[in-house]
Amino acid sequence: QVQLVESGGGLVQAGGSLRLSCAASGSIFSISGMAWHRRAPGKQRELVAIITNVGSTNYATSVKGRFTISKGNAENTVYLQMNSLKPEDTAVYYCNVLQGRNSYWGQGTQVTVSS
Repeated sequence: QVQLVESGGGLVQAGGSLRLSCAASGSIFSISGMAWHRRAPGKQRELVAIITNVGSTNYATSVKGRFTISKGNAENTVYLQMNSLKPEDTAVYYCNVLQGRNSYWGQGTQVTVSS
């Protein structure tokens, strides 16, 4: 089992920045990827960014050039640096870890961007 704890959400004005953190604990071996997803009010959950175990990254078109996903030195942490935030980025952001055929999720952290 893998446990995930997210932090860093909050309220920010449009144009501002936030940095989300996710720390994984438990059986953290053979992790193939770590990702951030989000669910905005009334919308389906969407993939925001993903980073593989070899450091390859991919982003949703809506956040390219504004968000950056990275891993910590300890390899059990993943960050999402969010710059130039827009009101449409308002959502609950979820950390996701892929381990073999298993997928683990954090509890989510709220990000609210005011106009």
